Amino acid sequence: MDRTLESLKHIIAQVLPHRDPDLVFKDLNVVSMLQEFWESKQQKRAVFPSEGLVVYESLPSPGPPFVSYVTLPGGSCFGNFQQNIRKISTLLKRKQRMANGTRYHSLRSLYNCSPGTQCCLSRAEARRDAAKVALINSLFNELPSRRITKEFIIESVQEAIASTSGTINDADDPSTSIGAYHYMLESNMGKTMLEFQELMIVFQLLHWNGNLKALRETKCSRQEVISYYSQYSLDERMRSHMALDWIMKEQDSPGIVSQELQMALRELEEARRAGQELRFYKEKKEILSLALAQLYSDQNTSSPRDDQMSLAALCGYH
Repeated sequence: MDRTLESLKHIIAQVLPHRDPDLVFKDLNVVSMLQEFWESKQQKRAVFPSEGLVVYESLPSPGPPFVSYVTLPGGSCFGNFQQNIRKISTLLKRKQRMANGTRYHSLRSLYNCSPGTQCCLSRAEARRDAAKVALINSLFNELPSRRITKEFIIESVQEAIASTSGTINDADDPSTSIGAYHYMLESNMGKTMLEFQELMIVFQLLHWNGNLKALRETKCSRQEVISYYSQYSLDERMRSHMALDWIMKEQDSPGIVSQELQMALRELEEARRAGQELRFYKEKKEILSLALAQLYSDQNTSSPRDDQMSLAALCGYH
């Protein structure tokens, strides 16, 4: 049996000692196991700074197929596969590449899949399926290969250079995109990929929201921006500031919030069907929904003071 599969079973034995590693993914009580996994990490204080509970969300639906999301401590979000085994196979093949050559058929046997299997014909089944996806990702996150090391940084920077028009010299220049990425990786040495992703989601949203562009116009360096926002996790206050920004955009371009929300919903559904991590798309949906609710509420519309608050948010999270 390959070494990565053995490593996964070793992690299961450590974190869930009373569970049989060979049966973990075949157990219908996977929701309970996912909760146990993160409770164990919490007891060992090996959790994220913004730790919290495992949270489930089911979309309202009169009948199948049902959709469920699960959000892990730290904010990573995963959803169920509403289609067939091919989608699950995609996830496991992707994890195979991340795990340096784990045999696909071994991981597939862990998931207990068979060709033609149809998923999520009930809310409970959708919840279990989302929990399985989250548990797979949680376990893979514990592997040594999922921690940021010198070797990982070198490989990641080289991949970034290859996918852009950058050069190797850009890696040492924080004023460039590749240099900023290199700086962020260096600043998070030793962290797991899910921990690093919690930081990255903030900058993804700042870029999408237009805040990073506004900060550049104030002559803030990328390194200063990274150092500043690295102190904060994504919370209701930051979401509210971003929603205020979209309210201002709506005043300049009527209908833009609804358009962006429809796009975010499509992206979220496509990402869920592809087995991707979903937090970026869900956060976009939440921010835009908040903005839309405020736009159409019975409360007073944005006052000059509100505009000043939103502009202040563009220049820093104070």
